[in-house]
Amino acid sequence: MGEKVEAEVQGLDDRREYRRKLRECLLVLERMLAGESFDRPRNMMGLEIELNLVGADGMPRMRNAQVLERIASKDFQTELGMFNLEVNVAPHRMAGRVLDRLAEELRTSLAYADRKAGEVDSEVLMIGILPTLSQDDLVSANLSDVDRYTLLNDQIVAARGEDFQLEIDGVESLSCTSSSIAPEAACTSVQLHLQVTPERFPEVWNSAQALAAAQIAIGANSPFLFGRELWRESRPPLFQQSTDTRPEELRTQGVRPRTWFGERWIDSAYDLFEENVRYFPPLLPICDEEDPRSVLESGGTPKLGELVLHNGTVYRWNRPVYDVADGRAHLRVENRVLPAGPTVADVVANTAFYYGAIRALAEDARHLWSRLPFEAAAANFEAACRFGVEAEFDWPRRGRHGGTIRIPAVRLIEEELLPLASAGLDAWGVEPADRDLYLGIIEERCRRRVNGASWQAATYHRARESGLDRPAALAAMTRRYAELMRLGEPVHTWPVEVPAPVLPRN
Repeated sequence: MGEKVEAEVQGLDDRREYRRKLRECLLVLERMLAGESFDRPRNMMGLEIELNLVGADGMPRMRNAQVLERIASKDFQTELGMFNLEVNVAPHRMAGRVLDRLAEELRTSLAYADRKAGEVDSEVLMIGILPTLSQDDLVSANLSDVDRYTLLNDQIVAARGEDFQLEIDGVESLSCTSSSIAPEAACTSVQLHLQVTPERFPEVWNSAQALAAAQIAIGANSPFLFGRELWRESRPPLFQQSTDTRPEELRTQGVRPRTWFGERWIDSAYDLFEENVRYFPPLLPICDEEDPRSVLESGGTPKLGELVLHNGTVYRWNRPVYDVADGRAHLRVENRVLPAGPTVADVVANTAFYYGAIRALAEDARHLWSRLPFEAAAANFEAACRFGVEAEFDWPRRGRHGGTIRIPAVRLIEEELLPLASAGLDAWGVEPADRDLYLGIIEERCRRRVNGASWQAATYHRARESGLDRPAALAAMTRRYAELMRLGEPVHTWPVEVPAPVLPRN
């Protein structure tokens, strides 16, 4: 939700003109995809991490403006909630000791941000959903004081026309309402970018969709919301419901949600942008002055402002990105599947697994997606969100007989996906020492059946068994998580023990 919006929505004529411009942008994109308009990939990867601000008691701190003022770096930006920040890591070439360099830069950046946050009695925490958040924290008054968030909230609320209903059945059940999109701020993620050519885009996007379930199974880190233990990765249902512009009648009619997994494999990047225009009414009908057709015909590179803005309000877990840099257009696949945390080592391990596996899957002539029904990929994704490391998937059977088999997620990752990720990192030119270190973390999570979500749940239950009530147990678990995150050892090594109670603040 970081799209930059400076103007205001004016009226009905704006929507009509915006829709016209949106369709014109789509036609121009189609022409560009058929020509030689796009930059060649430079084997660059990009990374963004959304963060939480907490106090010594483990509770959220609504102080991102004060923290950002002290950080004073363009690498850190505001996010939807006042307790959120985002750090953007400079693009890295996928080669050599890139993973160790990435880890060192992240540690340095986060340590600096944490020191600055300490000046206003706050700490930086990487976690998928902050377990100590309450419904009172996630209200419109706690949205960041930035025009684009206010405008986006107003437009989504107006499109829905009623309160948002949050209904999640997991280990426990949650049922509540919200009058704003503020609950979406609870979802903090890692976003991985990969620039690709138009020709390679469908292979990469399809592979990312098939891989998403495995990413969640081994990387889940969001088991709690509003004091309830829900899915092992509760971000997807929360994100979908807290941005859902559909009242009950439209859901019943099968109208698609703005946050979705998708419904088919694609043949071109155009398919995704065209679906966005065809299925989703504009939320921010703000027109750019550019005439994209004239720019293209005069030999320039159009910004396609309306299409880019609209694309930013459709929340796919693997999002297509059109961008212009140094006068050249390029395409990226933005992987938005993973939660933040638990540690820098875990984030880099998840990153290594994704970039390695995506390279190998996209280049595999057997095309995984031609053997895996899209409905199975979507069902696998939901199963991973619900059950984490205990999930089971439907997966293409090896050999000539075809069809799918039912397989535990950790077995699939250990036996098939980790070897592919290793081969993919080799193809990128990543040093074997980096490859083995970070994929070894994924292997150990599989072997021990541990990820951030399982550790949170186990530690919380230990706290409850020791006599702490629900809020105290969540606060104690969050404080222990924060301590271990700072020590930096990967989550599969974390002990499950009774956390010390959080003492009341003076």
